[in-house]
Amino acid sequence: MNINIPSEVQFIIDTLEKSGYEAYAVGGCVRDAVLHNDPKDWDICTPALPEQIMRCFEGYHIIETGLKHGTITLLIDNKPYEITTYRIDGIYSDNRHPDKVEFVSKLKEDLSRRDFTINAMAFNPSKGFVDYFGGVLDINNRIIRCVGDADKRFQEDALRIMRALRFASVLGFSLDAETSNAINRNAKLLKNIAVERISVELNKLINGLDADKILLSYTLVIEEIIPEIKAMIGFEQNNPYHHLDVWRHTVESIINTPAETALRLTMLFHDIAKPVSYTEEDSIGHFYGHPQISSDMAKQILSRLKYDNQTIETVTQLILYHDTDIQPRRKHIKRWLNRIGEDRFRQLLIIKRADAMAQSEKHRQKRIDTLDAIVPILNEIIENHQCFSLKDLAINGKDLIAIGVPEGAMIGNVLNQLLDLVINELIENEKVQLIKVAQEILGQG
Repeated sequence: MNINIPSEVQFIIDTLEKSGYEAYAVGGCVRDAVLHNDPKDWDICTPALPEQIMRCFEGYHIIETGLKHGTITLLIDNKPYEITTYRIDGIYSDNRHPDKVEFVSKLKEDLSRRDFTINAMAFNPSKGFVDYFGGVLDINNRIIRCVGDADKRFQEDALRIMRALRFASVLGFSLDAETSNAINRNAKLLKNIAVERISVELNKLINGLDADKILLSYTLVIEEIIPEIKAMIGFEQNNPYHHLDVWRHTVESIINTPAETALRLTMLFHDIAKPVSYTEEDSIGHFYGHPQISSDMAKQILSRLKYDNQTIETVTQLILYHDTDIQPRRKHIKRWLNRIGEDRFRQLLIIKRADAMAQSEKHRQKRIDTLDAIVPILNEIIENHQCFSLKDLAINGKDLIAIGVPEGAMIGNVLNQLLDLVINELIENEKVQLIKVAQEILGQG
């Protein structure tokens, strides 16, 4: 097997070899190349010690990334390349980082410490492909398998649990039985992992090709990250609009959504309050107020997982409005555009469609037809630059001051009254008419 490597990687390998050290491209870049995906980063491993590596590249910009763990970063044309000394790891007392590492001279020893077989392959252009643990076979069979003892791998670094699920979701692979069982046995170790690292893996997982399979199969892991999810699993809705329990509906709605983190997080949490807001009337389940409660719960969870403010604001607002009735009428759509803006409104239509597609077949089409009818009206409003916000209004505060409106709150009050009249199509967005109506408003006090 042969793979193409960038000229910069070839240069690094050649330079190390000229100094008497073997060198290989290793890890994720080799995996991606075997999968015919374009590797984002190229990592190189070598028996050379960090100080020896730095001597080989004297005169180049070097960042001492992690000398203790044998890693330096070499910048070539401002692009980083990590070069790491072969090593084996000591005890992982924190379930995340080895307490110490030992540098070794054999490539096989280095590869044996890695997480999964698909990440434990190496390549050298002249020596060829190195695959001691069957990574290529697992790629061909679409399998995620730990290198060596799965329990040990996850106990060393519990983040590997999330990485395993992420790889399976993104690549559309399955997990071999031993790895899968070890994940469930060790899920509680995730409590020792920084939430920021977990969130990064969660984002990739829910955006993956097989996010639905992973979310349904590994609920123990998801519950460990987000305990509030547990109440959703198996919670029957007893409602004619729903044929799935809350968790299965949630997962179905996620995969109906484009793979954008904020949108998929919205669907992950949009019904999280249904179990706590459930009431029953005449044997039919209802969830009064669940959008507001779900929005509040999502804010707490996302804050706990250290998401950025913009993501939290987007997700919580979309959840708040996800169950709101939107009619395919120009005035109604303009009011929504005024409230949340075009971009957020289009996101809202996307998540409402995803929600509807995960509902019972008997009722979903009517909701989808309504959403389909909204889009051309929305596009017409935008394309024709129809007014739905103060910035689109044909007059501004200076114009009002010029006709005698005193500075202060009254200016905003009058502008908002004018905008409301324009949105409701009672007057045209035309300066002369707007000034005339403003004068009438003033005359009425």
